Amino acid sequence: MDFLNKIFNEDCLQTMSRMPDNSIDLTVTSPPYDNIRDYKGYELDLHKIGEQLFRVTKDGGLVCMVMQDQTKDFGKSLTTFKTAIDFCNIGFKLFECCIYRKYGQEGAWWNKRFRIDHEYILMFLKGDRPKAFNKEPLKIPSKHGGKTMTGCATRNTDGTTQKSRAVKINLMKCRGSIWEYLNGGDKNKIKRKHPATFPDALAQDLILCFSNENDLIYDPMAGSGTTGLMAQNNNRKYAMSEISSEYCGIINERLNLLKF
Repeated sequence: MDFLNKIFNEDCLQTMSRMPDNSIDLTVTSPPYDNIRDYKGYELDLHKIGEQLFRVTKDGGLVCMVMQDQTKDFGKSLTTFKTAIDFCNIGFKLFECCIYRKYGQEGAWWNKRFRIDHEYILMFLKGDRPKAFNKEPLKIPSKHGGKTMTGCATRNTDGTTQKSRAVKINLMKCRGSIWEYLNGGDKNKIKRKHPATFPDALAQDLILCFSNENDLIYDPMAGSGTTGLMAQNNNRKYAMSEISSEYCGIINERLNLLKF
């Protein structure tokens, strides 16, 4: 069956059951965790999804999931952490857990808890090492870029400190494990018809870092279609599964705008 540049209006387990082993280069998704939003009553089994993702992912491919945890009775659900452990038991390695820093709202509990300014980006690796890894698109400007400064007195493993030295600061630097984005909805009226979105730039950054041109990028819970659109915009192929026909309509609206 041809999966290239297709949207499948069905449960992702149905889609993946027809996919060959080792056929997906990269998965970028955000599962509907903990019923934090109204997802029309649809439910999912993250363990079964993890098993199928491991089977269809190529050696060196990654599965990147944007997640958070519900707070109930002043305790976290731990869904993110349980998923991390479960996927590693399935066979993945946790390549990294980055923080998607966003700007949360105070909400009804503003005087009883901290404002939520982050989600997790779990990056699961199949195999020994990523087959694609390009940090160049992820670099950010250095605060003192271009200057020569004295420093780099790093600590040795035995506790001693190296001598300071003059270092010219690069204009750009690695952003590290905290990725900052301002607006998950990107002020896009069509995209915001979906109740829970992540930024186009977040999906694009993951795609540019962990895949090459013409690779196949998959989103098993496609939502508003951000992963597929960013794959297409960056010369990759996509496949998307979305169980809601309403959300598939949103995806098609967004894709149709690219044709004009």
